[in-house]
Amino acid sequence: MTDRRPMIAGNWKMNLGGDEAAVLVKDISEGIKGVQGVEVLVAPPFTLLQTVREAIGSSPVFLAGQNMHWEPRGAFTGEISGRMLQESGCTHVILGHSERRSLFGETSEDIDKKAKTAVLLGLIPVICIGETLEERETGRTFKVIKDQLDRSLANFIKDGLLLPSTILAYEPVWAIGTGKTATPEQAQDVHSFIRKWVADNFNTGTAQHVRILYGGSVKPSNVSELMSQTDIDGALVGGASLTADNFIPIVCYK
Repeated sequence: MTDRRPMIAGNWKMNLGGDEAAVLVKDISEGIKGVQGVEVLVAPPFTLLQTVREAIGSSPVFLAGQNMHWEPRGAFTGEISGRMLQESGCTHVILGHSERRSLFGETSEDIDKKAKTAVLLGLIPVICIGETLEERETGRTFKVIKDQLDRSLANFIKDGLLLPSTILAYEPVWAIGTGKTATPEQAQDVHSFIRKWVADNFNTGTAQHVRILYGGSVKPSNVSELMSQTDIDGALVGGASLTADNFIPIVCYK
């Protein structure tokens, strides 16, 4: 038994307007009243952070940025700093999402610098890793995952410390937005590998406390089976987080 509290996180990506976002988060807050033992997080676009923060009010919903720069300020047109996220009410930040890696060329070294800055600021990073379909089909899943972990958490390895509050998210690239989902057994195998990696590079205590979320076409119909796996501690939800009718049943998976 562990004391890892499950987390269901909604990544809204580049979707929704201000009114839609406010209504959605209010509906979510209302729909999860009385739900115990599960943390809920939403990650709206940057322009909606303040609107969503106000709509959250006193409900127990955490707010996350979808990305951040590692520098505190400067000539980085189009970027957002960690302090800016905090001023908007964020407690968490998603880093290294596969879309950032594949579409915008972010490297694991970039993500390592961002994660270090996030922790120094007191933001909780949700660090994403995952393999492509070609990498899975050629038997390189675990090699790719290890390489991403080694390089995305290099600063933490160097310091010999990974805060137990750090969140890792395994999201097989081939299952994101495709309707395909890793089987619970496939997901568990990778989550178990990640937890062992944490134990080997830090210690077993840290490995037992760090939460590992699964992301990749999570929906109400498959969340319970995924969450029944030993090392799956929650879900990073994309498309299904954009409506309360889909997201609330995922939160209420038990």
